[in-house]
Amino acid sequence: MSFAKASSNLVKFYHGLQSPEWDLQVDQQPTAQFFHSSAWIRVLKATYGYEPLRFTGSALGGEAAPLFALMEVNSPLTGRRGVALPFTDECPPLCSDAANFSGLFASAQHYGRSRSWKYIEGRGGLSLLDGATPSTSFHGHSLDLSLGEKLLFNRTDASVRRAVRKAEQSGLTVSVSQTLADVRVFYSLLCKTRQRHGLPVQPFRFFANIHRHIIAPGNGQVVLAHSGSVPVAGAVFFHHRRNAIYKFGASDENYQQFRGNNLVMWKAIQWLAHHGFESLDFGRTSLANEGLRKFKLGWGTCERTLDYFRYDLHASAFVTVRDESTGWHNRIFARLPVSLSRLAGAMLYKHVG
Repeated sequence: MSFAKASSNLVKFYHGLQSPEWDLQVDQQPTAQFFHSSAWIRVLKATYGYEPLRFTGSALGGEAAPLFALMEVNSPLTGRRGVALPFTDECPPLCSDAANFSGLFASAQHYGRSRSWKYIEGRGGLSLLDGATPSTSFHGHSLDLSLGEKLLFNRTDASVRRAVRKAEQSGLTVSVSQTLADVRVFYSLLCKTRQRHGLPVQPFRFFANIHRHIIAPGNGQVVLAHSGSVPVAGAVFFHHRRNAIYKFGASDENYQQFRGNNLVMWKAIQWLAHHGFESLDFGRTSLANEGLRKFKLGWGTCERTLDYFRYDLHASAFVTVRDESTGWHNRIFARLPVSLSRLAGAMLYKHVG
């Protein structure tokens, strides 16, 4: 642990994950999200070896101490940088205003330069940085689960209601579980989905660590739809307090006519509402992915903009980057067999961060 003076507040720096101290600090923050938790940090460290870092300020005026959590991604292919946080949809600094954040950000810059980082990337928190412009922007969607099951269903688009009814009439069955076996079933569907979208597949150890650190302790679940004994669609959800996040979805295109994705989502919404959850975050959506955006809006969600920032430590300036969700690489990965796609994912994802 080291210290730095900034904005007349003492900034503390912690290297590594010190739990339960990490979660204790996060739990004091009213705006904390799932991705701030030590469970997600453990998944990333165990799978990819990223090092967790934490910059905290002083607790003033009865407020919780501000917190800026990052992980160091150290890659010989893509360079060394600080990311808050890798493979995360949204993880803003836990800070009430720009004045309180300035010291944390200055300390992060100082540390990053000492470690030869290329840049600092934040996934949320742009409003805390005066004069900064977004590096990349995405759509975000959230659903208020407190409306009650009947109103939730009636607020969906007519096409969504028809799809759910068709799935129910087709005889699909849906399960909600926390078993490693069902994580494996979901992963088999994900391999097919990623190939269809022209994307490499994350290594299974990533999902094994998700099960170990998140799902098995009760902070997430797998929802699967089957046609007889055949899995046709699935999704993985994470929990934090009374809020849930839709993190991964997958399906078998050969059974698309059954509308399994729609039934999985509706059954998950029912389960979450019944168990007292207040909101469901649908994660980020590329501005170019109008189909996925339409799917999420169809559930009666509220749409917002997710702005990321990137501070180039060599140029000492905020920079913009292209959303690389789509491009030439999709055509290449779409042609690979699943076995090679998995091999590529095992080699590449560590460097993407």
